[in-house]
Amino acid sequence: MKRTTLAVLTLALSTTLWAQSQPNSTQNQPSAQPGAGQSATPQQGTAPTQPSGKRPLQAKTQAEFEAYNTAKNSSNDPAAMEKAADDFAAKFPDSELRASLFQIAMRSYQQANNADKMMEMGRKVLKIDADEPEALVGVAQVLAERTRETDLDKDQRYDESIKLAQHALQTVDTDINAPAGTPQEKIDAYKNFLKSNAYYVLGTVQFNKEKYADAEGDFRKSIDALPSQPDPLVLLRLALSLDKQDKYPEALKFADQAVQLTQENSQLGTLARNERNRLAQLTGTPSPAPAPKPPSSAQNPTPQRN
Repeated sequence: MKRTTLAVLTLALSTTLWAQSQPNSTQNQPSAQPGAGQSATPQQGTAPTQPSGKRPLQAKTQAEFEAYNTAKNSSNDPAAMEKAADDFAAKFPDSELRASLFQIAMRSYQQANNADKMMEMGRKVLKIDADEPEALVGVAQVLAERTRETDLDKDQRYDESIKLAQHALQTVDTDINAPAGTPQEKIDAYKNFLKSNAYYVLGTVQFNKEKYADAEGDFRKSIDALPSQPDPLVLLRLALSLDKQDKYPEALKFADQAVQLTQENSQLGTLARNERNRLAQLTGTPSPAPAPKPPSSAQNPTPQRN
C-alpha cells in the first residue's frame, strides 16, 4: 500500500480532532474525526459551527451516542472494528454515524495493509455518503494499485478509480467534517494529503495505461499538493514516467530524490536505486560514490536501539 508514512498524518489528525471534541460536564457530544464530524444528542441542540465542510453529524438518542462511543473503541483491531461497525449499523440503520465507524474500520485495515478489506469498508462508507473524500480516495487507490493487466474487468476498474479520485478532488474542500476549534492548518494539511493521494491515483492509472505524459502531469500535481512531505513512490513513478518519454536528465533528478528518501535494502529503495543507476548511465552522470567505511576502531560499535 502506498503512503504508509503519510497515512499517519491522517490518523494523527483524526486523533487531534477526536480529542478536541470529547464531552465535558455540560456537553455530551460523541467524538469527532475527519469524515465523521461532531455529533450531539437532540437535547443538547446543534453543535458549534465548523470551520469548514459539512454540518456536524448528530446522534438522535443517548443510546445511539453511547453505542457509537463503545464501537469506536475497537479501532486497534480491524476485524473487531468492522464487527462493531456492522453491529452498530444493524442496531441504528438510520444513524448518521454509521459512515464514521466504517471509516475508522477502513483506516484500521489500511494500517494492517489489508487492501481488500480496506476497499470493502470504503465502499460501505460511500454507500452511506457518496461524497466522503477519504473513502473515495481509499477505494480509488486500491483499484489503481491492485488492477492487473490480465483482469477481464481491467478497463472498468480503471474507469471507476479515475471517477472516484476525480470526485474526491471535487468534494475535498466541501465534505470534510471537522469540529469547531480545529486549527485551520490541520484541516488544510489533511485536505492536501487527500488531494495528493487523489492525483497519485490518477497518475498511477495513466501510467498503467501507458499514457506517460498524462501520468507525469498527475504525479507532479501529487507532489505539489503536499510539497513538505514528498512521497518517494510518487517521485519514483514520476521518474519512470519521464524515463518513458526519454526525458532522462529530469527523470534522474526525481530518481535521486526517491533514493534519498528510501532505505537502501527496502523494496522501494532497491527499485529507486536501480532506476537512478540506469538513468545515470544513460546521461553519462557518475553514480554517487558509496559511503566510506568507518575506521577500524568503529567497525564493531556497541549495538544501539533505533
